Amino acid sequence: MSRYNARTVEPKWQKAWEDADTFRAVRKDNRDKYYVLEMFPYPSGRIHIGHVRNYTMGDVIARYKSSCGFSVLHPMGWDAFGMPAENAAMASGGHPKDWTYDNIAVMREQMKPLGLSIDWSREFATCDPDYYGQQQALFLDMLAANLIYRKEATVNWDPVDMTVLANEQVIDGKGWRSGADVERRDLTQWFFKISDMAEELLDAIDGLDNWPAKVKLMQANWIGKSRGLRMAFNLTETIADFDNIEVYTTRPDTLAGASFIAIAPEHPLARALAEQDTKLADFAIDVRKGGTTEEALETAEKLGYDTGLTVKHPLYDGQTLPVWVANFVLMDYGTGAIFGCPAHDQRDLDFARKYDLTVIDTFVAIDDDTRVESTAFVPPKTDTVKWINQPAGVDVATGQEAIDATIEWAETQGIGTGETQFRLRDWGLSRQRYWGCPIPVVHCEDCGIVPEKKENLPVELPDDVNFDIPGNPLDRHPTWRDTPCPACGKAAKRETDTMDTFVDSSWYFARFTSPDAEDPTNADDAAYWMNVDQYIGGVEHAILHLLYSRFFARAMHLTGHLPASAIEPFNALFTQGMVTHAIYQTRDGAGRPVYHLPEDVDEAAKTLRATGEPIEVIPSAKMSKSKKNVVDPVDIIDQYGADTARWFVLSDSPPERDVEWTAAGADAAWKFLGRVWRLATDLPEGSDTDPALERATAQAIHEVTQGIETFGFNKSVAKLHEFANTIQKSDAGPGAKRQAIKTLAQLMSPMTPHLAEEIWSHLGGEGLIANASWPKADEALLVEDTVTLPIQVNGKRRSELTVPKDTPKEELEKQALADNAVMRALNGAAPKKLIIVPGRIINVVV
Repeated sequence: MSRYNARTVEPKWQKAWEDADTFRAVRKDNRDKYYVLEMFPYPSGRIHIGHVRNYTMGDVIARYKSSCGFSVLHPMGWDAFGMPAENAAMASGGHPKDWTYDNIAVMREQMKPLGLSIDWSREFATCDPDYYGQQQALFLDMLAANLIYRKEATVNWDPVDMTVLANEQVIDGKGWRSGADVERRDLTQWFFKISDMAEELLDAIDGLDNWPAKVKLMQANWIGKSRGLRMAFNLTETIADFDNIEVYTTRPDTLAGASFIAIAPEHPLARALAEQDTKLADFAIDVRKGGTTEEALETAEKLGYDTGLTVKHPLYDGQTLPVWVANFVLMDYGTGAIFGCPAHDQRDLDFARKYDLTVIDTFVAIDDDTRVESTAFVPPKTDTVKWINQPAGVDVATGQEAIDATIEWAETQGIGTGETQFRLRDWGLSRQRYWGCPIPVVHCEDCGIVPEKKENLPVELPDDVNFDIPGNPLDRHPTWRDTPCPACGKAAKRETDTMDTFVDSSWYFARFTSPDAEDPTNADDAAYWMNVDQYIGGVEHAILHLLYSRFFARAMHLTGHLPASAIEPFNALFTQGMVTHAIYQTRDGAGRPVYHLPEDVDEAAKTLRATGEPIEVIPSAKMSKSKKNVVDPVDIIDQYGADTARWFVLSDSPPERDVEWTAAGADAAWKFLGRVWRLATDLPEGSDTDPALERATAQAIHEVTQGIETFGFNKSVAKLHEFANTIQKSDAGPGAKRQAIKTLAQLMSPMTPHLAEEIWSHLGGEGLIANASWPKADEALLVEDTVTLPIQVNGKRRSELTVPKDTPKEELEKQALADNAVMRALNGAAPKKLIIVPGRIINVVV
């Protein structure tokens, strides 16, 4: 085969790997293991080029570690529950199950031609009853361990999808799928007690040495540990058994600037008042039409209702503060009440200006006495501010000292206590939808809430449902919903809420260690394979998925399903960049953009092929179907082969950064792989030894290995380009070149496994290259005996000198002055100065 043919070669080696069961993960207690895992995909129906980059990175690590002698676990599964399947069913009249499994089949067939070293025997989808039945068993164990409870809570409610939404599913106050205005609603929900582990989860972040610093910071900020003051503002008169309003604040240093009290519409006092005040009741109903996310509260119009109540100012005798109900105060944060300090909080200031409330400056910048008008001055916790209105008795202090001093003073005065709180709230897991894991409890009028018996698991979803009516079809499925009580046997009803899909993805890594186990995990398999040594995925999952997984690992340890060593499940985390592509657009008569497919564009001429119309090019844009700049990996594999796609996504950019897919770049990658093949099939005559080639081989092994070990895949690729060029230019004969090319194939095999196998076979390599041991560099050849010194004349590089490292300075002077470029510059004259920095540079001043 004179020309490399990926269409023939790639399927051949994929079949060889499959026939040999090459990538099956086998537990060998006498061998070190390595567990590499990419965040598993949602089965949307098509893979995209971002999948190719993500899974190729993991595949490089998996293949490399296998060749280094590790037992490797590299599994694949599908994050398969969720609203998109229900939405598709509602749109098409089909069933979420059929839509999901059809998509899985399509995506599996799209992924397999990539040649990934995946143990497909461990594949599962989270919607498989075998998987979610074990998840139900985990739920029951966590419920028994007091890690789960049920309470009424205010939630984000999508009135179209008729389900609870997590905060991250509310975009600009609207449901992420339906686009409907999200409302607040009180529902009885199931919760994981993740807040009980807040301190532990926060403290453990410091030990995640191989996680990106930005991800650790995002986790720490989400947990949000803060030291503040809890204090009570006494009402001037007792109302409905309330004689005070309790507040928690992280900025007690602004207490002297308090001008009002605001409570949440769900605050017990507000509810009590609303029973007698229809206007307040109506106000609370209106407020519930707004979202509960921080973003929604920040951007929404500030709305308030004056209760007519007042509280005593804790600092100043005879002064009072009005009590308002406000839409930007949430019952789930702090105590559901705040004191408003408009001068130093923008939200409070907007509210105060709207309702003509007092603004009292407490701090100003140390070099600026300007008082607050339309922009609040948020005093930094540093010494760059000065106190102009402080509580009597508090020593002069600034920044964090002011906060600490105020807490200490408040405690001595008996008006409050210092307290540490966390921003992290318990994880609400209830969702009012069909396509999710059923919560395995039964509601009995006599027995109350009764856990289902484990022998009855899985509690399977019924197939005979329809989505003609909005809402959860489980609520109106009597033959599934109505069931005997597991405790007393009387008629009872199943819980019709299903679990948040974050639950499904919070323990799948553990299930991969023993996917066929009769319990959630097998103790021996979990002890051997856990932890995940390298986890790879997008930074968009940096907070909730990773935080919930960390919680779940701890909960699984407490319930006997994971060893103590696995409570931090991911030893190393890598967050890859996106694959981008240029957007090609023209404008219609109204100036609106019209997008065009890449194949319709002459990129060199910047015109449409069909009409010659000029185009605008927006480079390096996130891929979007609507903007027609999506690259289909299936098309790329058909045109170039999988190895070209793999090589390209690894080559052009550090893996943590975005890489732009270009036709020219793909073509260049394809041509390079063809050139490597020709090197292997066109061995020339020549000497059978070449010390320079031997040295280059050792350097290539060393640098490519280092690149893979440090996620510098682009550096490894660059070195392989250089090594291929060295082989091509070498005067070595067939024997020496054959050995160098075999090494080249081994070094390329994690990136381009099909081409590597073909070269290995062609050159007589034993067995599969996938099973060959990783080459080792001759350490002696990595020691440089010579050094190349640039020669500058008057500061400009004119030549270079390659000499033994230990060449004396006098000899360097002699050889430099004998250099042709230096001699021409001197033109027979002596140099004014000759500067030699040993091992670095020679500079001749003429």
